[in-house]
Amino acid sequence: MRTARLLGLGVLLLLGLLAVRTARFTSRQLQLSPSPLLGVDDSAAAIRLAHALTFRTISYGDSAPPRDALLELHAYLAASFPATAATLTREAVDSLSLLYMWRGTDTALRPLICMAHLDVVPIDPATESRWQYPPFAGQIVDGFVWGRGSLDDKAGVLATLEAVEYLIAHGVHPRRTIYLAFGHDEETAGHGAAAIADLLRSRDVVPEAVLDEGGLVTRGVIVGVAAPVALLGIAEKGYLSVALTVDGAGGHSSAPPPETTVGVLSAAVARLEAHPFPVRLTSPDRAFLETVGPEMSLSRRVLLSNLWLFGPLVARMLAASPDMNALVRTTTAPTMFEGSVKDNVLPAHARAVVNFRLLPGDSVAGVLAAVRRIVHDPRVQITPYGPTHSDASAVASTTSPSYALLNRAVREVIPDAVVAPFMIVAETDARQYRGVSPNVYGFLPVAVTETELPGIHGANERVAIHAYGDAVRIMIHFLQDMAQ
Repeated sequence: MRTARLLGLGVLLLLGLLAVRTARFTSRQLQLSPSPLLGVDDSAAAIRLAHALTFRTISYGDSAPPRDALLELHAYLAASFPATAATLTREAVDSLSLLYMWRGTDTALRPLICMAHLDVVPIDPATESRWQYPPFAGQIVDGFVWGRGSLDDKAGVLATLEAVEYLIAHGVHPRRTIYLAFGHDEETAGHGAAAIADLLRSRDVVPEAVLDEGGLVTRGVIVGVAAPVALLGIAEKGYLSVALTVDGAGGHSSAPPPETTVGVLSAAVARLEAHPFPVRLTSPDRAFLETVGPEMSLSRRVLLSNLWLFGPLVARMLAASPDMNALVRTTTAPTMFEGSVKDNVLPAHARAVVNFRLLPGDSVAGVLAAVRRIVHDPRVQITPYGPTHSDASAVASTTSPSYALLNRAVREVIPDAVVAPFMIVAETDARQYRGVSPNVYGFLPVAVTETELPGIHGANERVAIHAYGDAVRIMIHFLQDMAQ
């Protein structure tokens, strides 16, 4: 009887604690007075963006975009933003990347670096027929700018230049120096961004903050939140591709051995897919959940206000969602498979490549060790693939003035937006500034819906004209606040 009473008392205390924590789990959003809408000409800005999409600055495989296309885009940007060209210094870095400097009057203030990239990914031939409008025509139809780069990432380049042009026209003279850093090959090796970072380091430039692409303003994407959610990237997952190779005798397919090189390799890849990395909540995940949680229903608020108890359950719930799984585990993605050159020839050499995106806390060495343990077959050679492999980034500050000003800029333009820190599941050029500044953020301030999101690297990439106009306004507010 005494045990039952103690158990009952414990349950009551637990329920009371959950109730108190849920009641205290209130909105973390900035409360601002309405600000006047900035007089940006959305249609004119959309036309300039649309024309920028006609330059075929396509990165193929490991190759940077064609030089001529990049130089034509450089000239177009100079002509389209004349006040920027006349006021800021501009230099070509690594011959094809661009670095602008808007010199500030107070050298004691550390500068801001705004990044974006000039190149785009190619069109997958298998999806070319699905495009409603040609991907490099730069057409404006039904309230959208259509084409490759309208989101990733010429929207970032043009929105930043639109903001600077607007501020110059309105007489802004920055106290803080602002750099605009536009790499030319982010979709491949990112040599341009690396060259810019090296150049700035050689000039002893230590940024107060770095802003690159990353999160977006999502509408209808975050389950349980009706309002738009602005995802401010505060960390990036790490990157590792692994080559699995199997060598054999080869020969004629009419007399196959019990196991071919392709069979052995297929089994190894299947084992990796059957044994995914464990799920867990990282500090960026917790920051995200604790920020969006107060905007959700009571049942979800109970869970998210008590992650100390329900964290493992929440992690499993996120892992069950295809859209959220990448937030809570190091992901495993087989991407390449190579075997015979002919249908009746047994390959003497077969290779598969598997790409991993690493959670903070997982290491390249640890993932390689796990792959070898899971494959557990001496016939399969396992080595890193490609020149790029890195652990996850450090987590940027959410208490810095630059984060607060970015948060504020979003709310000034989209007052009902829920602004939340977020972990970027891909990797961007901002990795070049790891360790240089504690305030490296990933955010392209464009609003997208769940129907528009697949256009990034997919078919029918497009941006709504009003959403692009709002992106320009957010950049104006952020740059003006950081500049002053």
